[in-house]
Amino acid sequence: MTTTAINYQELAEKIKRWGQELGFSQVGISDIDLSAHEPAFLRWLEQGYHGNMDYMARHGLMRTRPDELVPGTLRVISVRLNYLPQNAQFSKILKDKNLAYISRYALGRDYHKLMRKRLQQLGQKIAQHCQSFNCRPFVDSAPVLERPLAEKAGLGWQGKHTLLLNKEAGSWFFLGELFVDIPLPVSQNDYAINASKHSDETVRSNDCGSCVACIKICPTKAIVEPYVVDARRCISYFTIESPEAIPVELRPLMGNRIYGCDDCQLICPWNKYAKLTELEDFQARENLDHVSLLSLFAWTEEYFLNKLQGSPIRRIGYQSWLRNIAVALGNAPYSEDIVTALNSKQDVANDMVKEHISWALEQQMIKRAAIAAEQQSQSANHRLTLRLIRSIEKGLPRDA
Repeated sequence: MTTTAINYQELAEKIKRWGQELGFSQVGISDIDLSAHEPAFLRWLEQGYHGNMDYMARHGLMRTRPDELVPGTLRVISVRLNYLPQNAQFSKILKDKNLAYISRYALGRDYHKLMRKRLQQLGQKIAQHCQSFNCRPFVDSAPVLERPLAEKAGLGWQGKHTLLLNKEAGSWFFLGELFVDIPLPVSQNDYAINASKHSDETVRSNDCGSCVACIKICPTKAIVEPYVVDARRCISYFTIESPEAIPVELRPLMGNRIYGCDDCQLICPWNKYAKLTELEDFQARENLDHVSLLSLFAWTEEYFLNKLQGSPIRRIGYQSWLRNIAVALGNAPYSEDIVTALNSKQDVANDMVKEHISWALEQQMIKRAAIAAEQQSQSANHRLTLRLIRSIEKGLPRDA
């Protein structure tokens, strides 16, 4: 620990270097003024777009006031960490309705503890160069408006799907923050400068331009306008955050997505520049990148808890796991094996999940009836064709 005056410019450069050494893909520093985002955040809450995520409203404007969350905070160090695994197989899995699609961020190890530990290590390095220093790391763990902070820190810009985008890295990365009580110089790249110009009344100017691909591709139309997501219609929300019944009208739109949804990222032109993760921790585990719905639905609760130890998926619990897969099985092509599997879980499912199983069985019966009707139609057409062939052979033997 030094007793000499601190050169904060030099320290900021060291912090960015230390962050890189700890494995972060990028590090930036911002002030804590998020007042420009308060009106939009309040409107979002007033519209009820947070669904049953009561904690969003419970903490009020603390999200936009970091020094209320951690008194004494002067700056926020934002970091990002690439997570896109190798051989992501996006189209292959989405195309096969008998396979389970899991959001690619959740295929490997839970990022929360991993990033928090590294942020703590970064804080420890900073403390060695300061006479008095306090910090607190956050990774989705408190009322933090992480994307606006990351914008101000120069890590990218918030796209129309509300996720952070970077021209060199797309959007396949996690964000984390370290609140600090020292007056570090803030980042001054193009992203940070542009973010500082934003106010609630101004039209956003960023590298999304006129593109609305993410809005158009959303299967449930959850992006209700640019930069605004109605969580209640978002597949990620009702397959991960919500423990309640999935709205009936949205179930057919889920397809085979059983945990999260990546559609708005997959369609984004900037993700052609996305970088693969360098961490083995984020590579797919337990074949979750290529596994059948039936295999996952067959898991017992004990097996679910053991297999997904250390996975972010584990936190939704076994009943939500069954709920999500039941809907996907209802959306899959008709199969006797699916009907048998759905019926086999009636005894272990709670009432909410049983309702989803009943819905899935109904969908399977509708598809079976459609197949039978098609076969009957084809059989009738085949009989007509045979009659025509016999007539030709009898009446037009020369040209038969």
